[in-house]
Parts: sequence; structure tokens; C-alpha cells
Amino acid sequence: MDAVNALIQSQALPQAYRQMVDRIHRPVAERIVRRRREMGRPIVVGLCGSQGSGKSTMASVLKVLLEENGLKAAVLSLDDLYLTHAERERLGHQVHPLLATRGVPGTHDCSLGITLMNALRDGPAEVSVPRFDKAQDDRAAAETWPRVEAPVDVILFEGWCVGALPQDEAALEIPVNALERDEDRDGTWRRYVNDRLKADYAALYGCIDLLALLRAPSFEVVFGWRSLQEKKLADRVAQSGTRIMDAGQIRRFLMHYQRLTEWILGEMPGRADILMPMDEDHRILDVTFR
Repeated sequence: MDAVNALIQSQALPQAYRQMVDRIHRPVAERIVRRRREMGRPIVVGLCGSQGSGKSTMASVLKVLLEENGLKAAVLSLDDLYLTHAERERLGHQVHPLLATRGVPGTHDCSLGITLMNALRDGPAEVSVPRFDKAQDDRAAAETWPRVEAPVDVILFEGWCVGALPQDEAALEIPVNALERDEDRDGTWRRYVNDRLKADYAALYGCIDLLALLRAPSFEVVFGWRSLQEKKLADRVAQSGTRIMDAGQIRRFLMHYQRLTEWILGEMPGRADILMPMDEDHRILDVTFR
């Protein structure tokens, strides 16, 4: 069994996924290989996609395909850069209560991300890559972090708002949902998020050499995708007694993401180096290269 089929089997993906790998993932991997050769140095590939769009699975497949082409690749998830629970609680007290909830810009450690990318590109050393435990809503213990032998040729940097740009100030005036209307009446939270995109995240995303977007058909579809993610998480931690979100909690949770997700879906397709539109059933319909 080749490495791609083994990965498909280990993640319980449908066999039809293999056809999508040949049709979409291989051409994307070939473009990454070409960019690495053109630049003559390790590169960072940003992979952006809304919650539940399959970013982590795609990153895993791309890693296998790149290694088949003789390149050493590492996967770094934006989710694994979340501030600790205690740090977000403190931010919630000092700036705005909504910042205690993980997700939006301002709730990640961008300096850690830049340090990790530099270490993965430069080597030579083993690099400990952090992991975030979503079931516990906190960073996993350091001794559990995987170690990657550096330097690598390609860093696959995936996340729901990877590569996002800040909005114009005028766009922040009107609430996009009940959460913003009722819990961020003066716009303090959304302005803080936008300011972080202008500063910390601009530096982090400035490391990206090639930007790819998995474009969901709409924000409404994301609820179903995120619900499926939660079910998988529930199955994985069934014996641990960990509390999982119900439908109402998922809807509220996603309201934190709505503004930026809709902004990305509208703005990023025009500048992404690799654009992959999706349908409601998680199928990638096509791939376009700039």
C-alpha cells in the first residue's frame, strides 16, 4: 500500500478521496515543488480554509506527496499556536470578555509561530512543535509535543484565517450577528481583532511564500462542517468525560468566526496563489493557479 492510500485508510476517508488527490492535491504539490526550486530556500505554504473544510487532512496528504518528490515537509497548524487558557482568561479581563474564547486573531501566540518557522527553516536541530488540546481548551503538555528534525524544505502552515488581511475601519461599524450586536456593542472586540491583524498577524503571515485557499461555498455551510468535527471529537474522547459542545453552543462559538470568515471568502480568492472552490459535501471542485 502506498503512503497516500495508507493515509486515506488511517483517517477513514472515502475511497473517492483518492481520485480527488490525483485531480487536485498532486497538481498543488507540483506547484509547491516548483516554487521551492525557484526560490532556492525553504518555503512556507499558507493553507487557509474555514472550520471543517479539511485543511489538516489536505496538509497531511501534501506532506506525503512532497516527500515522494524528495522534499522534507512539516505541518504547522495555527490552532496549535493558541494562547493558553489562562492567558486568554487574562486577555478577557484586561481587554474584552470575548477574547477568552479561542479562535480570532489576538488569541494566538504569533511570536511563537515566527520562532517555530525560523527554527524549522534554519536548523540543524530537533524542533518541538506545540499542540493544542481542543477537548481541554488548553495547550497540551510540552512533553507530548512532536519533534521535527530541521531544516525542512516546506512548512505547510494551515489555519482558518491564515493569510487574512485586516478590514477597513468602516466595515467594523455594523454588527454581523447577534454576538457582535449584544456582546460587543461598542466594537471594542472586533477593533482589537482587526488591529492584531494589522500588527502581530501581518508579521506572522509575512512569512508565507505561497498562499492556498480552500473556499467554502458559504458561511452557512460551515455550521454543518463544524458540527461534524465536534462529533468526531466526541467519539475520540468518549471515555474521558470531556464536555463537548451541543448545536446551540456550536452556533454561538461560530459567531466569533463569522465576520472574518465571510471577509476571507469574499476577499482572498482574488489574491490567493492557489484557489480551490468546494461544494457542500467537502468536495474540491477545481484548482486554479495564479
